[in-house]
Amino acid sequence: MTKRTESKYKIDRRLQVNLWGRAKSPLNKREYGPGQHGQRRKKPSDYGVQLMAKQKLKGYYGNISEKQFRKYYEEAMRRKGDNGENLIGILESRLDAIVYRMKLAITPFAARQLVSHGHLTVNGRRVTVASYMVKIGDKIEVRGKSKELTVIKEASESPERDVPDYIEIDHGKYVGELKRIPGLKDVPYPVQMEPNLVIEFYSR
Repeated sequence: MTKRTESKYKIDRRLQVNLWGRAKSPLNKREYGPGQHGQRRKKPSDYGVQLMAKQKLKGYYGNISEKQFRKYYEEAMRRKGDNGENLIGILESRLDAIVYRMKLAITPFAARQLVSHGHLTVNGRRVTVASYMVKIGDKIEVRGKSKELTVIKEASESPERDVPDYIEIDHGKYVGELKRIPGLKDVPYPVQMEPNLVIEFYSR
């Protein structure tokens, strides 16, 4: 088991949620946090509630670095409209998030790996940066021989989740696009996300 996989499983148990809605989540077996004090529960403070909201959202997208996540917060604050909705729109525009939504990868972690290993193109250009910001109408496609990868085929055929309506994908050709920027209610999160609490956390 890799360190990233171990970290992924700890997130589920630490936050006491099945963050990705997967049957393999260890939370299905042990509904308490990791470590010898994992079964102790106490009511969190307002700060604790905000921190947990941030950890859930940050962890869901493959455990984005704190530096990167703060940049997204700052960008969300600069944009017009609801700051929480802006933050969700930014996160869902990441290339690895789009790849995950297209069901080309079974987890956000696998989606990040597909991108970093050069299996995807955006508008015909190979992109290896998972945080690349996809624009509405951009054409995302699996490259040549990469279309034969078993992991991609298995992900596209998985019954665990559906492709949301703001994404368009042809699984026969492994090509798709972002049709619109989604809001919180559009994103099929398996658990409740509270981006406004995340905004409050950084606005302290």
